[in-house]
Formats: sequence, C-alpha cells, structure tokens
Amino acid sequence: MKPRIHPDSRLVVFRDRAADVAFLTRSTADSSRTVEWEDGTTYPVIDVEVSSASHPFYTGRSRVLDSAGRVERFERRYGRTAAARG
Repeated sequence: MKPRIHPDSRLVVFRDRAADVAFLTRSTADSSRTVEWEDGTTYPVIDVEVSSASHPFYTGRSRVLDSAGRVERFERRYGRTAAARG
C-alpha cells in the first residue's frame, strides 16, 4: 500500500433501527454522533435502515407482494379481456 493515500479506518458502531441491533466493526465512515458500547468505550455511531439483521433475504421473512393487483393493472393497461383469457 502506498502511504498517505488511503482513508483512516476506525472502529464504528452501525445500528439497525428496524431490527434494534448494533454491531461494532472497522470502517472509514465517520459520524459526529457517538454511542457508548458494551465495553464502556465511546464510538461513532451510524444508523442504517437495513442490515443483515432486518433484510428479508437474510432473515427468511419475505414480504407479501400484491401480485393479483399487478396483473389486473397490466391487463387494464394493455387491454387483455376476459374473452382473450380463454
């Protein structure tokens, strides 16, 4: 690695508000807000909307999509009628 061209890496807490989970990791991201971690040390905290703790792919909880409504909207838009359905 070339010296003085890479950003500084530091310990940062990422907090997932949806799942009420926080984890400590190294990152180049910085924040002016801080939080006291379990070890008693204060770290910068970054709030995220989705992490592996709340994402449906990782949790196995999929969201229910209104596929029937989408099909009806498609048929209305492109003119498919009941007679054409067969």
